[in-house]
Amino acid sequence: MIIVLLGPPGAGKGTQADKLAQRLGIPKIATGDVLRAALRDGTARGKEAKAYMDRGDLVPDSVILGILRDVMSSPAAAKGAILDGAVRTVPQAEGLAIMLAELGRGVDKVLLFDISDDKLTERLSGRTVCEKCQTPYMGRQAGSKCEKCGGSLMRRKDDEPEAIRNRLRVYRDQTAPVIEWYGEKGSKVQKVDADAPVDEVTSRALKALKK
Repeated sequence: MIIVLLGPPGAGKGTQADKLAQRLGIPKIATGDVLRAALRDGTARGKEAKAYMDRGDLVPDSVILGILRDVMSSPAAAKGAILDGAVRTVPQAEGLAIMLAELGRGVDKVLLFDISDDKLTERLSGRTVCEKCQTPYMGRQAGSKCEKCGGSLMRRKDDEPEAIRNRLRVYRDQTAPVIEWYGEKGSKVQKVDADAPVDEVTSRALKALKK
């Protein structure tokens, strides 16, 4: 089963991707993680991505999709995968569909983690992240230590209230067409209410996958 996760920043997609991966026995594939791994390992596609980054350019979707293709064609993803951050725009959804079709596969489920802008602003305003491993923490003060790697926690500039509101506006503008696109392709998007404790949201997501 190949599952695409959609949702605004701060909705908990990364956390839920980890939970669902454990429950379903398939890997979580986060776009940022696979890009960093390709850069670290010095793969051909990683070197291609690095060339763009060294010039200060954004890594194009075609390169990201190539890296995802390598992962999706590996034995680890034979039974499926949970794709986190792979689709934010319609061109990315189209590119992913073409890439998967070339592998004889397709998206089976789309989960949209839904939460109000006010709740997200409140949630993200209280978030800090580790400057080394980027692990997020809620309700932890900047300057305290990361439990995973010992790095110092910091508050990102894009987690300031005005920046959050702008990020949410961009997200809403981009995601509405994505949801419509998946609907037109016959992939029903299942909404999951993300305004709940982590385990409850996981339970709701698992129920949504059965619909």
